[in-house]
Amino acid sequence: MDIQSIISAVVVLTSIGAVSAVMLVIVDRFLSIPEDTLVAEITEILPGVNCGACGYAGCQDYALAVTKDEEVNLCVPGGDEVSRLIAATIGKEAKDVVESVAVVRCRGYDGVAKRKMDYDGVKSCIAANAIFGGSRECRDGCLGFGDCVAVCKFDAMQIVDGVAYSDPEKCNGCGVCAETCPKGIIDILPLSNRAVISCSNREKGAIARKQCSNSCIGCGLCEKACNYGAIKVIDNLAQVDSEKCIGCGDCKTVCPTKAICMIFGEQKQLLAD
Repeated sequence: MDIQSIISAVVVLTSIGAVSAVMLVIVDRFLSIPEDTLVAEITEILPGVNCGACGYAGCQDYALAVTKDEEVNLCVPGGDEVSRLIAATIGKEAKDVVESVAVVRCRGYDGVAKRKMDYDGVKSCIAANAIFGGSRECRDGCLGFGDCVAVCKFDAMQIVDGVAYSDPEKCNGCGVCAETCPKGIIDILPLSNRAVISCSNREKGAIARKQCSNSCIGCGLCEKACNYGAIKVIDNLAQVDSEKCIGCGDCKTVCPTKAICMIFGEQKQLLAD
């Protein structure tokens, strides 16, 4: 092939490339779907943490849902301010966000909860739970490896003496930790004056007490002390009816194992002593 043929081939290929590029620009200009500016505005208002507390995959998905008549107060991390800004942007009435906090229903600290074996595997709650439910005798207790800590985007979770703890000053109640916990012992509760049973053990009292000295033993003293019918012992474990509980603390006072704690909404402080 002579030099002239090579030059001709290069020119032809270059021309084809140039024409293709021009065509792509034209197609993009006239056939692309323009971004919804309203969705963009709402996305800009949202905190951008993509925590999923709203029930959507991320902030942009929630923003799109809002433009299709979804509630404006589902962003827990953003709180009331974000709810008001979104409402003003789309011309709807603002609604308050129900403040929530994660509560770990376990106080089986190191030295309190007995162990049935030594675990020397992967330092993960999910991995440990797959091996006979973990090393603790209580099958419903916190495993303490911090899977919830790893997924928390607000630095609200920490491991204290072998048990996960949620800092109510940092927690936004997004619920990612609760979804991650293989034991299912993290609840997302309204940040209001109410009692919480900080135990998940459903064994009979004598067995539960042998497994962990901080466990609920289903004695029923809290049920008898409550003048509002807010606590019932079901399947050996006390349960709180949040609709009836006024947060008086009488149940906490009589609990012999201190398995009841109180959430005080105004102070955002979890008292478990």
